[in-house]
Amino acid sequence: MQHATVLHGSATLSRDASLRARAQTVIPGGMWGHMNAAFLPEGYPQFYREARGVHLTDVDGRRFVDLMCAFGPMITGYGDPEVEEAARLQADRMRIANGPGDILVELAEFLVETIAGADWAMFAKNGTDATTACVTIARAGTGRRKILVAKGAYHGSAPWCTPWPGGVIAEDRTHILHFTYNDVASLEAAVDEAGDDLAAIMVSSYKHDVKVDQALPTEAFATAARRLSARSGAALILDDVRAGFRLNLAGSWAGFGVEPDLSAWSKSMGNGHAIAAITGADGLREAAQKVYVTGSFWCEPTAMAASLATLKKLHRGDPVAHMEALGQRLREGIARQADAAGVGVRQSGPVQMPLVLFDGDPDIKKGNLFAATALRHGAFFHPWHNMFLSAAHSEADIDAALAATEPAFAAVAASGS
Repeated sequence: MQHATVLHGSATLSRDASLRARAQTVIPGGMWGHMNAAFLPEGYPQFYREARGVHLTDVDGRRFVDLMCAFGPMITGYGDPEVEEAARLQADRMRIANGPGDILVELAEFLVETIAGADWAMFAKNGTDATTACVTIARAGTGRRKILVAKGAYHGSAPWCTPWPGGVIAEDRTHILHFTYNDVASLEAAVDEAGDDLAAIMVSSYKHDVKVDQALPTEAFATAARRLSARSGAALILDDVRAGFRLNLAGSWAGFGVEPDLSAWSKSMGNGHAIAAITGADGLREAAQKVYVTGSFWCEPTAMAASLATLKKLHRGDPVAHMEALGQRLREGIARQADAAGVGVRQSGPVQMPLVLFDGDPDIKKGNLFAATALRHGAFFHPWHNMFLSAAHSEADIDAALAATEPAFAAVAASGS
């Protein structure tokens, strides 16, 4: 494919490279956070021109079938006409005002009706807003300080939970204690350590730490988290920001019959529109009224209209089964290709949120080569972060991705690394 180029001094750069060079002068590091393409293999784009359906086009005109879904927010397809029309109609009436629109009540009612254990809902703009609000509400409701989180878990970018130490002081983490995910004895020990100062146990919907094998929760662990939090008078917080509406529309632990006291939501709930939610049980309703959590754009109604349209569309069909079927198709295809190439891989986590890691690859060299080769053949894989499938993907899209991974496995096999 012909790439767009621009002159930069005496050199000719791609459009993406030119934008990166310009960004370096006006943005610290040129980009921040998890979308910094500097963390990815050479050849990955930083900037994009278009997103439609399940395809991305970068600023140089390269088109990819996407298996990242914008790191999770896309679930019904980029630019879904139904979702965008709902947002447009709301924006025509009111984009923002001195208070919320009536859509706020409609969306809250829908969440309460469909999410297990939810008696009320509040809204924000991103996942860190939601997880931090859950922690604050739990502390307000219990009058306690200690929060238990799993070692290596990601719950956002605020100082109390960020995985990066820059700017974080010890006092930010003073009342955070750790346990090992899926290890009931470890969780029991952490509860004992917190004693009568335990405000909440916070758990991810499944273990989705980066660069390591993923793990679904065991029923024993999920029920123990519920039992121990109830016994100690603490809140059970389910961080469903990443997996929400992909594993179970009623909440990722609904299949266990476990109802959390508080849940954090974001990513896919607006199909790309910026929105997050906190849902909770009646026992913490008064605490939620006590805390001061707010933001200038937290009641912005267009994202709420997009969210309601997204969630209603998901509830009209069986998107979880659809994503599971496609994820299984992808997993089986990758297993066949890896076997044929004589390359050892590990696939873990829920099939609709796939992760592919290579055996004997501590520095991710094989993963980087695999992903970069698949990218050149038209499929956007991530070498060490869990990926995402959507309700908009089709069998043809999965087959197109597998057509790109076949030469990727050949490249890894030929490298001998």
